[in-house]
This record gives sequence, structure tokens and C-alpha cells, in this order.
Amino acid sequence: MLKESMLYLARQESIRTFVIANPATRRVARRFVAGEELSEALEVARTMNRRHISVSLDHLGENVTSANEARQTADEYVRTLDQIQATGVEANISVKLTALGLDLGDDLCRANLTRVLQRAQEYGSFVRVDMEGSDYTQRTLDLVIDLHQHFENVGTVIQSCMYRSPDDVALLIERGVRVRLVKGAYLEPPTIAFPHKVDVDAQYVLLMRALLERGVYPAIATHDEHIIREAIRIAQTQGIARARFEFQMLYGIRRDLQTKLADAGYNVRVYVPYGTQWYPYLTRRMAERPANLMFVVGNTFRG
Repeated sequence: MLKESMLYLARQESIRTFVIANPATRRVARRFVAGEELSEALEVARTMNRRHISVSLDHLGENVTSANEARQTADEYVRTLDQIQATGVEANISVKLTALGLDLGDDLCRANLTRVLQRAQEYGSFVRVDMEGSDYTQRTLDLVIDLHQHFENVGTVIQSCMYRSPDDVALLIERGVRVRLVKGAYLEPPTIAFPHKVDVDAQYVLLMRALLERGVYPAIATHDEHIIREAIRIAQTQGIARARFEFQMLYGIRRDLQTKLADAGYNVRVYVPYGTQWYPYLTRRMAERPANLMFVVGNTFRG
């Protein structure tokens, strides 16, 4: 119920306007968002690197409404890659196809993503295509799998909440596409996604095992300590080296666990978002964990 309520509120323009304009909520958002400028995100990356943690930089924004906006977003992704190369931080990038114009047409989106992938390929860098709501699942997979034939440095994300995910994971493993496995942060109907957490978690473990055993450097993206322990157990039992996978977590969440895993010699990458379009991202983080919501509410009223 919390998730549904939060994602409903995220679509209410009056609430969005209040939250964005409120100084207290803007301050609290900085727990989960590195800042509004790339320079701030790069400074966070440097701090993470000093703790032996890699990052994935995400310029926030989605569902652009013009071709010019889509091209500007591609420009920002390219600029991010340029700055990663120039500064030497240990980072790659995550991109959203709706920010690159997917709503406006496949050809426009493909052209923008290709430009980003070409620059990343020049630097030997990796690009993760984020998974968005279920309306975009098939189009995202089709584009990533097609472009992967020309750019091995592109991967994508699979959500364990979706009934279709076992087939999608099997296909991506077959094609050699790198996968970040997540539980899913979008509100989906029970006709296509598990409505109960226990089922989402069970499928997550099933898909995680397949990716660890047969996938290409999978990213196990979770803050769930039970699932992390299970990933470690599977790896140890199957003789899967720590260098063959990584754990991923979100900026501002479970910093203690990030450090613990990195100190134990596991590859850890933190997803670091930045930019002015932080409201949708923030509400999805609130919907995922009640503790995040309580943190925001408490700090909002304190401010």
C-alpha cells in the first residue's frame, strides 16, 4: 500500500511543485542525490573511490517531450563520459531511453544512444541502459540486444517483479549482455508483475543464481542482507570468483553495508544520480523503503 500511495503522489503536479520548491525537502533530497551539477556528482565519485567503491553516474531525467531535449540529454551523457575520462574517476554511466527520446520514436532514441555508446567505446567505458516501466520493457530489450551486436559495452536492467523476467534473463545470458538485477521500483498491475514482496524476492534469488552461474559480470543490485548473503553463498559453493560479479547499491542507502562488502574484497558500485529532475527518483526511493520515507518526513518538519 505504501508503494502504491507514494507512486500515485509522485504523479500529482501540485505535490511535485511543493516538494521541489521546499528548501527542507531539497536539503533532504541531497541524501539520495549527489547534487544538481555534474561537478558535485564527480566529487561524490572521488569520495566513493577512496573507499574502494566504484560508481554509476545517472543524469536524472525521463520522458522528454521534444527531439531537442533528447539531443541535449545525449549531450549531457557524452559530457559525463568526457569528464569521467578527464578526471580519472572509477565510474560508468546509466541512461534512460525515455530521456533519449524513446517516446518520440525508436529512430531518434537509437541515434542518441548510439552517439553515447560510440563515445563510451572510445574510452573503454560501459553504459547501462536503465529499465523503466513495463510499457518500455520490450522496446528497451530489443534496442539493447540489437546495439549489443555493435557495442559490447552496453548492458541493461531486469526487474525481478515481472513475470516475464526469467525468459528475459535467459535471452540476455544467451546474447552475452551484462545485466543489473533489481526488484523493481515501478507500480505494475498484478496481471504482469508479482504483487507480493515474498514472490518478488523468491524470483530475484532464482534469477540471481542464473546470472551468477552463467551471466556476464552481473550486477546484484540490492540492499537486502539476506539476498546478499545468499549471493555470497552461491558464489562460494559454485567457485565463482569475486571478480566475476559486483554488488550495486543506491547512493545514500546502507552506506555501512557498502563499506563492509568493499572491505571484504567484493566489487561494489554505487548508483549516483545527479541533476535538477530529482523528484521522480526521490519518490521511487521513498516507495521502496518505509525508512527512507520516515527520514524525509522527519527532516522536512525539522527544517
